[in-house]
Amino acid sequence: MTGPLVPFREIVLKVHSRCDLACDHCYVYEAADQSWRGRPRTVSEQVITETARRLAEHAEKHRIPSVSVILHGGEPLLAGPGRLRRVCEELTATVTPVARLDLRIHTNGVLLAPRFLDLFEEFGVKVGISLDGDRAANDRHRRYADGRSSHPQVLAAVALLQQPRYRPLFLGLLCTVDIANDPLAVHDALVALDPPRIDYLLPHATWESPPKRPGGAASPYADWLLAVFDRWDRQGRTIPVRLFDSVLSTLRGGPSLTESLGLAPADIVVVETDGSLEQVDSLKSAYEGAAATGFSVFRDDFDAVAAHPGVRARQRGLPGVGDRCRRCPVVRSCGGGHYTHRYDAEQGFDNPSVYCPDLLALVRGIEARTPIPELPDAAQLADAGLELNRSLLARLHTALDGRGGARWARAWELATRLDGPGLDRVLADPYARRWLLATLEALEGARPDAVTTAHRLAAYTVAAAVHDGAELTLPVPWTGGRLHLPTLGELRPPVPAPRGVAEVTVADHGFTVRHAGAEHHIGRPAQPGPYWRPLTRIDGMVLDDLDPYRDCFESPVRPPLGPRAAGEWGRRVARARARLARSVPHYAPAGLLTTLTPLAGAEGPEVGRHGPGALGLPLDLADGPLAVALLRGGRRAELRALLDVEDLYDMDGAWRHPSPWGPLPVSRLLAETYEAVAVAAYGGDAPTPAELGSALDALESAAELTLAGKSLVRMVRQEWKEVSRAREHR
Repeated sequence: MTGPLVPFREIVLKVHSRCDLACDHCYVYEAADQSWRGRPRTVSEQVITETARRLAEHAEKHRIPSVSVILHGGEPLLAGPGRLRRVCEELTATVTPVARLDLRIHTNGVLLAPRFLDLFEEFGVKVGISLDGDRAANDRHRRYADGRSSHPQVLAAVALLQQPRYRPLFLGLLCTVDIANDPLAVHDALVALDPPRIDYLLPHATWESPPKRPGGAASPYADWLLAVFDRWDRQGRTIPVRLFDSVLSTLRGGPSLTESLGLAPADIVVVETDGSLEQVDSLKSAYEGAAATGFSVFRDDFDAVAAHPGVRARQRGLPGVGDRCRRCPVVRSCGGGHYTHRYDAEQGFDNPSVYCPDLLALVRGIEARTPIPELPDAAQLADAGLELNRSLLARLHTALDGRGGARWARAWELATRLDGPGLDRVLADPYARRWLLATLEALEGARPDAVTTAHRLAAYTVAAAVHDGAELTLPVPWTGGRLHLPTLGELRPPVPAPRGVAEVTVADHGFTVRHAGAEHHIGRPAQPGPYWRPLTRIDGMVLDDLDPYRDCFESPVRPPLGPRAAGEWGRRVARARARLARSVPHYAPAGLLTTLTPLAGAEGPEVGRHGPGALGLPLDLADGPLAVALLRGGRRAELRALLDVEDLYDMDGAWRHPSPWGPLPVSRLLAETYEAVAVAAYGGDAPTPAELGSALDALESAAELTLAGKSLVRMVRQEWKEVSRAREHR
């Protein structure tokens, strides 16, 4: 099995192998694997020492910043305070010099007492308690061997954890679902205890020992959980429920929050009381020896377990699930379900989950109950882009940490004092982001030109002052024989010094430049003057062939055009925009698309990699193709800006979808379809109506789309319907 080894970040340490309850749904004592019978009751001193050493070694080797150790059983409190203290002391002393240690304990709670909690407070051990709901629900399974209820003792344990002193230790409640219990009564009983979190767990089952389905119901576990979800939602979601939060996270493009769902690689190893290294305990539900690896802390390091075929099988993500699951539209959320739940004797784990109908219904049910997000409009996207650039500038100031010297300090001071429309205007320029990212990259790479690059802030500050009509004097870098002021233009005297610093004084929307003994006054920056070349402007757009950071396209940029060529290109662009405004005003590029730059060797429009407001175009496009290129470019800029603030899809490239353009990943399919609808509205070359309809069908069933992505596809579908109706009436 190929692919990088996934290090373990979570260790389950069995401190006791027996239990004081006789829960009939326990996957350790009641399932197929009975290896617990041959293990020592309590973890030995030697196992504790070797486990701590192996974990520290593993964390240091893989540079893991933090690791979790879960003290488990059986019932871990049976080990007693003395043995638990030794575990905490050894792990803390050995692991904390190399990684942050997160200690936890999972217990049934019946033995929990202040003597344990005082110990846990000392070492910061968080406590999770198993409780299946109200007394009736809990007593269905969680009883002593003689049949007595454990419910009162568990409530007493929770009450202890609710005391102000111990409340910070309370991790939450774990509840195993039983569909024979009333879901609302269970949830209300758990909520009444005010836990920090609730975990609902499906009972471990396999195709060999399937879960109960009374009356042949198709998805009774989903029905039960969705009833709880509705109650949780009506209550304001005041207490996190990990199962629901995980599904909601994946629907929005985020990570799974639980091992039982999602496609994230498993990174858990179990250390048994005898030092055996095993896979997750739940595998004991499958067959005798399913969790075994043959490794031990006395002979083997954790890397050996991480390379075990059984462990690697749970770390393959999408390739690790069966073909049916890979084709399922909810696989990002369910991940094929819990690995154990896929087992049968014939196929092993190469099956869908035995809870497959429930997982499908649960994810679909939560999705149906979740409002489709309203996507930001062009103004909101522009504001978000500006805020991103502002945050990058603040990050640059922090990263410099004084290395910019007096020149940076002066430019930063004046920029923050100017803070207003002028600064917004220059920071919203799409090439500002290219400069900011390039400077941060230079600093992170400790490049010698990093600070010099950062000093370009002075040019942005001067340009902001010109826009605002503010007065200031500031030294600005002079490079390549010119002084470039973003969003304004450049000064290029005939025989200038190649490098240095110019003193720029701004007053009343004009400025004066003093450099190398010469003085140049630019009274009207929007107009050409001696040696001054302003940017060409068309209806609120800028034709920028001057900015030194405009090289952010796939194709190379052209050298500056010169005033006459720039003016002619600007007039052609204006004509093309006018045609679009008459034919398809809804789709005509505006708002987000602010800057056009001529490219060399490009075959069509290209949106800048940094800052979606910049569009690169071939210079020699005829008027008709130029209009289509502007139309496509405007849509492309909108989509790029939207991707800056919204996760429209996840796992791009995991699938290829049929389309009129050939098999494509979802990102390309979405982009092509988004542009093609606008081109079809204009009457340009586009796929046929049937082909565009099939592309939208493919998008609507794509597993990669998030809720925001589905919102966009829904909008494009509506646009396509309107375009189709308009075409029918032509």
